[in-house]
Amino acid sequence: MVVISALLAQAFQMALVVLLAPLLSGFIRKLKARLLRRQGASLIQPYRDLLRLLRKDVVLAENASWLFRVAPYLIFAVTWVAAAIIPTFAAGLIFSWTADLIAIIALLGSARFFLALAGMDTGTSFGGLGSSREVMIATLAEPSMLLVIFTLALVAGSTQLSTIAAFMTSPEVGLRVSLGIALIALIMVAIAENARIPVDNPATHLELTMVHEAMVLEYSGRHLAMIELAASLKLLLYISLIACIFVPWKLAALAAGPATYAVGMFAYLAKLAVGGALLALFETATAKMRLFRVPEFLGAALMLGLLATLLLFVSRSL
Repeated sequence: MVVISALLAQAFQMALVVLLAPLLSGFIRKLKARLLRRQGASLIQPYRDLLRLLRKDVVLAENASWLFRVAPYLIFAVTWVAAAIIPTFAAGLIFSWTADLIAIIALLGSARFFLALAGMDTGTSFGGLGSSREVMIATLAEPSMLLVIFTLALVAGSTQLSTIAAFMTSPEVGLRVSLGIALIALIMVAIAENARIPVDNPATHLELTMVHEAMVLEYSGRHLAMIELAASLKLLLYISLIACIFVPWKLAALAAGPATYAVGMFAYLAKLAVGGALLALFETATAKMRLFRVPEFLGAALMLGLLATLLLFVSRSL
């Protein structure tokens, strides 16, 4: 019974993240519209868009290879796995041993690799432009993320998310400047990885500014639906990751019972709502920066991650 309960809890978490991802995107869009004194689309509009795309036929370029056809499914599957292994409402689930920060970064890097290849596959100028910009951003975002991981590993003694969450709720943590700096660096990386303002504007199609949209302009139908759902999953993944590491309260333990799971679920939904609201408020109050300033933005995240790691080394040597 314990194994069956653990499997059901893990399956519920896998279904939960893929069902909540479009709702989170719709919530952010709705809140941004209200902040701008507009009515905005419905909260469930992303679901309608996905269903509409799934019903449409796929239009393929004449020179598109098998990679162009397979990439959307690979990107969605890899992103889904990465989002599903992060502790959301409960820690210590049956697949929690795979929820390692380095493994999650490897999965996201694989999804980015296939997306960049698919953008260049058809040979269009927009696809190549978007892929080159995406790789440029990745060269700075991934080292910054690794430095954040090193900081957390030095503090908690592990890169496994359940272990980090358990340590962060213990009284041993205290107030650490290094963790605050690591949080800022992680938020900056999350903004860049999800192509949000000020790095990119997900609502624009201007060739001088777009990054993510340039790589997927040739996609349509169910292929585009898979990529859009993967993008929503990636946004939910980073908010869940920040919540799991820095706000790990009310995470239910394995086989804790339905009541504890319900409390953990309510807490997780509240964390998503707060994270989405803060992102909407930040994007409304911030203008998009020039593309050539993006390396400066990510360079600051890299320096913050390095500073957090150095602070831990210095504090331990004293």
